[in-house]
Amino acid sequence: MNPKKNSYDEPYRARIPADVDTPDKIVYGLTARQLAILAVAGVIGYGIFRAVGDLLPQPVLIAILTPLAGAAIVLALGRRDGLSMDAWLLAAVRHTRGPKRLAPAAAGRPLPTPAWAPAVEPPAAAVPVLRLPATAISDTGVIDAGPHAAALVACTTVNIGLRTGDEQAGLIGSYGRWLNSLSGPVQIVVSAQRADLSSHAHRIAESADTIANPALADAARDYADFLHDLAAQRNPLWRTVTVAVTATGDKGRDTEVLRRAEHTASALSALGAQTAVLDGGQAAAVLTCATDPYTPADVSWPRALPDEAVTGPGD
Repeated sequence: MNPKKNSYDEPYRARIPADVDTPDKIVYGLTARQLAILAVAGVIGYGIFRAVGDLLPQPVLIAILTPLAGAAIVLALGRRDGLSMDAWLLAAVRHTRGPKRLAPAAAGRPLPTPAWAPAVEPPAAAVPVLRLPATAISDTGVIDAGPHAAALVACTTVNIGLRTGDEQAGLIGSYGRWLNSLSGPVQIVVSAQRADLSSHAHRIAESADTIANPALADAARDYADFLHDLAAQRNPLWRTVTVAVTATGDKGRDTEVLRRAEHTASALSALGAQTAVLDGGQAAAVLTCATDPYTPADVSWPRALPDEAVTGPGD
């Protein structure tokens, strides 16, 4: 009698679409955008053929039309950095033509040239106003992004590779149910940042002086030295997962986005991950670190909101 196979030998597999916003295929596996690009290129090529087809030799005509056809195919079918080639080229043109130095300023207020900006002519067009997507952050963590509001949910990862087949099936099923429950755009950001071990080592070394037991104090100092060596010889990284949920509408938008954030936190916590809906100070800390990802920063403590006054301790 053959023994029954263990669930470890039969891992559960399920397909989850990687891009739910993929445009519909119209004909021959091409989208409407791709067909429009190829159609315009075909009309241009046909116009060139009708205009100079009788005047040029066939090899010269082929040499003229081949680069046009190749450019149209690359533009319609090519992709780079997760974008279609036409969208990528449009973004490149906007970046090239756009200003490279921006400064924050209130709407309608004249913007003086900062001291770090080089002198240009005319002086009035030196530095344009910086327009950020997020205009305000409330105490509850709602980020005002103009036409929509967003809320951030921080969560940890779950190691699914060490689970049995049945456990993997349950985790994937729970994750799929959360995806099916979404009623608005959601962004999942997985980022790796450099861990700041030096400040942690300094805190441990300072705390070692307050330990009464000499053996424990020496162990703490050795651990601090180990962290210093690890920070100097290695490049330790720590991974963060942030889920941004959104909501639109004129009334009840802030309440709805917080409800969706709480639902996301509870749904992902069922997978075994630790989740938390970020309040205003924590959301400001996450966005601050996102603007400079190469600088180690501690986001475990909140920052003051942009409209809050920072004061010292009372007398």
